[in-house]
Amino acid sequence: MLTYKGGIRVSKGTYWNLRKGLRVDIADEGILPGDAASTFLRMPVAVMLLSGPFIGLLYAILLPIIGIATVAAFAVRGILRGMYNLVAKSISFGLQPKNAYLSGKKRKEKKDAK
Repeated sequence: MLTYKGGIRVSKGTYWNLRKGLRVDIADEGILPGDAASTFLRMPVAVMLLSGPFIGLLYAILLPIIGIATVAAFAVRGILRGMYNLVAKSISFGLQPKNAYLSGKKRKEKKDAK
């Protein structure tokens, strides 16, 4: 069995809760902290230490892709926000909800050319 739930009795070993970043060392026999929603993995320390360089290599390979995706997401968000504001302004016809306009919309006075 590789996974264990919190609150159960386990034997000697090192147990890892990867969601919370918690490591629990059990010397002889003990109970894992947390409730039944907490999941612990039983892995030797050597396996975790040897997996570190591979995780770092994967991060270094994916970092440019993550950067490009972030810039693209910000650009699309800005374009969509601009389009939304443009559509919202064209639909509103220049009227503002805080003004009553009981006597009609204000009109510009025409000056006599004479």
